[in-house]
Amino acid sequence: MAEDDDRPIRVRTLFLSDLHLGTRGCQAGMLLGFLRDYDADTIYLVGDIVDGWQLKSGWYWPQAHNDVVQKLLRKVRKGTHIVYLPGNHDEFLRDFVGTTFGGIELADTAIHEAADGRRYLVIHGDQFDMVMRHQRWLAHLGDGAYTLALWLNTILNRFRRRLGLSYWSLSAWAKLKVKNAVSFIGKFEEILAEEAKRRGAQGVICGHIHHAADRSIGDLRYLNTGDWVESCTGIVEHYDGRIEVLHYPSLLRAKEAQAAPQQALPPGRRAVA
Repeated sequence: MAEDDDRPIRVRTLFLSDLHLGTRGCQAGMLLGFLRDYDADTIYLVGDIVDGWQLKSGWYWPQAHNDVVQKLLRKVRKGTHIVYLPGNHDEFLRDFVGTTFGGIELADTAIHEAADGRRYLVIHGDQFDMVMRHQRWLAHLGDGAYTLALWLNTILNRFRRRLGLSYWSLSAWAKLKVKNAVSFIGKFEEILAEEAKRRGAQGVICGHIHHAADRSIGDLRYLNTGDWVESCTGIVEHYDGRIEVLHYPSLLRAKEAQAAPQQALPPGRRAVA
């Protein structure tokens, strides 16, 4: 955004997933900043928006999480079309698919037609996770291990900040280093691409595995929204049909770097582009 223009950037479509509202890991403050910086004609909430699993075991709902919900509802009142596709952590909402609440449409899956005419299957993705389908106890065990990794991350990164080091993710490192995890991600991506092809789409936009991606699988485009627990990523479609994955912390760092030279100038002086 321009330095003297605080208006949000307008895009055609915004895709967000895995917010995990109701957990201590949710980066609600970062998410609110993103929602202030971007407006869209249509927003797809691609599952695991509210974490029903965690809320069942213990209630945690700070004001920042409520602010996220209110921000989304304000966007609806201002004309944004929001489609909510429940995931495994908010699967209780699948009983209400086909209805609307607060102006938000609930659907199991969607076919999104981009401005360039390409069609994308939009789906959370847990429906094609073999662990979720056949070994739910293992999925819950894995969720507990992930929560533990986030707790360890918090302690580790507290020390890293004191040393002037940047954020480092234990869970992301494990995903990329553990052979079985890498194999699972690859298989998950291929299965979702095949499902999109079966439905006559040219691409798929999903969430679930907390691993943002934009790559080609054969002649299909696979896009994953990532999450708002660690990576703080989302997908935007511009009015010309361009679709890209945005890493919000990187955008903030770039904005701060751009503002720094202006702050260093004497009062009344501005840098010339």
